[in-house]
Amino acid sequence: MSDFQDGQENAPLLELRDVSQSYSQGTINLDVLMGASLNVLAGEMKALVGPSGSGKTTLLNIAGLLDPPNAGDVFIGGVNASKLSPSKRGLLRRNDIGFVFQFHRLLPEFSAMENIMIPQMLTGLDRDEAATRADQLLGMVGLQARADFRPGLLSGGEQQRVAIARSVANAPRVLLADEPTGNLDPDTAKDVFYHLSAITRATGTAALVVTHNQQLALNMDSILTIEGGKVISIG
Repeated sequence: MSDFQDGQENAPLLELRDVSQSYSQGTINLDVLMGASLNVLAGEMKALVGPSGSGKTTLLNIAGLLDPPNAGDVFIGGVNASKLSPSKRGLLRRNDIGFVFQFHRLLPEFSAMENIMIPQMLTGLDRDEAATRADQLLGMVGLQARADFRPGLLSGGEQQRVAIARSVANAPRVLLADEPTGNLDPDTAKDVFYHLSAITRATGTAALVVTHNQQLALNMDSILTIEGGKVISIG
């Protein structure tokens, strides 16, 4: 977890305030987000649903500090990322935000254990400490017995569970997931979601999950969508 602190005990770990984003297509200005706001607390999971083109990926990229909004503010752990220099914003993203994608993006030449160790070692943690935490995280996703297996020897569901463990390896405050079960069959998707939910609750991470899977969305704390460029709650 990063050194950025705000001292607010119950403040949301992720908060977007009046975020707007638009893109130019030739002479046309396309408004995607118009005053969008949301917040996610520690240990909370919120689903973000809606049709393609509604702005879900745009919102996720802004929440993950990958793209700056045209207007509005993004707070991570109470820190207004919009007020930070590019280097400090990059540090905040690296230390406080974890990502899970539709494709696991594991490094094929490294074992499951090593894939979880590498992000930790890049922040300066020594190999033994990184291995200890990687082993604990593999245990949380039920894969300690597969620690030495490379991704090519793991099933699709197992690969995605390793990706989930990797996403929280540096103890981020915020976890952003973009269709994390999109490439999996229904039973495997349910299993992966179970582990994603368990690790979110256990680590006290604030999770925002983009999904088209209505059944999984119904199992989260609340469901959000984007209408007219704003985020609204639908359940």
